[in-house]
Amino acid sequence: MRDFLPQDKLKREQLIGTVIHSYVARGFQQIETPVLEDLSRLTSGQGGDNEKLVFKVQKRGEEFTQALEQGDELADLGLRFDLTVPLTRFYASNHAKLPRVFKAIQTGPVFRAERPQKGRYRQFIQCDIDIIGDGSILAELELLSASLAALAAIGITDATIRVNHRELLRSNIQSLGIAADDALAAMIIIDKLDKIGIEGVARELAERFGEAVGTAASSWLAAIDAADIPEVLLPIWEGLGARAKSLRFDPTLVRGMGYYTGSIFEIEHPGSGSSIGGGGRYDGMVGKWLGTDAPAVGISLGIERIVDLIPEQESLADAVVLILEPGTAALALLLQQQLIAAGKTVRLERRPKNLKALLEQLGENGFREFAIVSENLSELSELDFKQIG
Repeated sequence: MRDFLPQDKLKREQLIGTVIHSYVARGFQQIETPVLEDLSRLTSGQGGDNEKLVFKVQKRGEEFTQALEQGDELADLGLRFDLTVPLTRFYASNHAKLPRVFKAIQTGPVFRAERPQKGRYRQFIQCDIDIIGDGSILAELELLSASLAALAAIGITDATIRVNHRELLRSNIQSLGIAADDALAAMIIIDKLDKIGIEGVARELAERFGEAVGTAASSWLAAIDAADIPEVLLPIWEGLGARAKSLRFDPTLVRGMGYYTGSIFEIEHPGSGSSIGGGGRYDGMVGKWLGTDAPAVGISLGIERIVDLIPEQESLADAVVLILEPGTAALALLLQQQLIAAGKTVRLERRPKNLKALLEQLGENGFREFAIVSENLSELSELDFKQIG
């Protein structure tokens, strides 16, 4: 969990704002959900390993005392570990007020009790778009197209989206001789492919399921051809047309969440050692809270990793400083208002003894120009702006 200095915060907010603007232009609507959810919902068995990383919140008052005395669970709430679980609860509670096909944008912090390291934090921002109520391939096409457009809008044009299908993955795993009930355990091992390679994955599968499985897995992984797109995923390539060049079929793609039921995605970038986004179809999840099934698919951008790919901004656009001499406060406020109306960012500062030191500090924080406000000024055109630095 980190603090952000002004320039860091500005960069993040501008990035998020650009992404959201791109999504809104495509008909998605913003919502907001609480960071706290019922613990039973966060640990319902669909969040994969992330359910082990939930920050739990203890019961309060008499409920806590009673739970302590009776040896019951001391926590009843938890901090959300993603935005999908809250979205499905939100939809179940509010679906009567929403469009038949609901296209949602949700941005906010999520929390996981991780071991902190580069690119992996205990509190981080996700930006999700989801479509609930559309079981057709159009929903996947919209999400992938919108994500590529949003990334392009912030200057990332060389991202690749790896695509797989959860049922295809299960079928491949069972063809290795692994029972259906053990598929999830096998997925966890296969998900290590990028780190331990084919030999490592085959060895771990052999240790868990027998030598025959390890041998079959080694042959399967070595024979994978990303150009051989399966029929179940072909409509995605056909639907995206020229933009399909940004897709790559990866039959070993897993995605850790247990709620995925169909197509799954992961966004990678050559400048990042980890994925910068991902998602997939989770048709069975909304029904857990709503009582009737509703098709759903979503994709998330990991803001923390994406922001590291964006070049540092040396200055704020059109950001200036007005240095006030004694007795000029009223005039400076008027000039500030006029400059803001003209599109400037304007900071007021009383003139210090060491003006040079002040300007150096403000220059490091992105301000580009300054002007002195003296008593003999009468209008905006008389301000003499000079470059800082």
